Amino acid sequence: MSVAPLIGPVDPPDLHVMSYNIRRRFTGPRVRPADRWRRRRPLLEALLRAEQPTLLGVQEAMPDQATTVRDALGERYRFVGHGRQANGQGEGCPLFFDGGRLELLDWRQRALSDRPQVPGSKSWGSALPRILVTATFRDRGTDLRFVALNTHLDVFSARARVAGARQIRELVEDQNLPTIVMGDFNARPGSAPLLELLGGDDLVDAWDGAAERETPEWDTYAGYRRPHVRRGRIDWIAVTPDVQVTRAAIDARRLDGGWASDHLPVHAVVRWEGRGA
Repeated sequence: MSVAPLIGPVDPPDLHVMSYNIRRRFTGPRVRPADRWRRRRPLLEALLRAEQPTLLGVQEAMPDQATTVRDALGERYRFVGHGRQANGQGEGCPLFFDGGRLELLDWRQRALSDRPQVPGSKSWGSALPRILVTATFRDRGTDLRFVALNTHLDVFSARARVAGARQIRELVEDQNLPTIVMGDFNARPGSAPLLELLGGDDLVDAWDGAAERETPEWDTYAGYRRPHVRRGRIDWIAVTPDVQVTRAAIDARRLDGGWASDHLPVHAVVRWEGRGA
């Protein structure tokens, strides 16, 4: 299957950043056809082969799905992050990166809880463990360093979403490098978690800050249905003010009559403020 890129590969000083909840793998006769992994997998592979983002934050990836993503992106790509359970299994929020362009300097995975160093820990009414993957990179194209964070906030507990967003903002406050935050926040514009994340001077919504927007501001949870501009995004890319966003997009296209996930991928093309033309 051949798919035209919406953004596609970019050259330095630009970086193509993509965030995508790929929907965990479900099997069995009761799974509706649109949600079956064997149907969605080739659509996801075709999309990733076309887009080739420099940096990709994925949510809801089971271990075999993370391998599928890496293989679809190509041999230059690497990833960090593992499952959210105490034993490292289960859904993860891996960060994939073009190893030819980005040098990984450091990374860590922590729990979004009041015991962040305890794998699998839960707090604030979360039904399931929630995690944050953080990585520091050197951009070989510009020799500049930056930090990327990827997460998936709790779907059930509003308190957990706010507390998780607060932890992320506090971590960003402690950085002295340009920072990119990606994830499924299960929170719409103007909601308490987004006010917690974006309410200060530390982070800017990449969509609002983009010089150009390539698509409508689609609702990013589409549920395998025709996308709408109605309730607002729940999947986000945010950046520190020293990151310039030149383009942003939300990909609502059908591929071969369907979608690769019940969420839509979110894109941003970024560069470091004042660095390169």
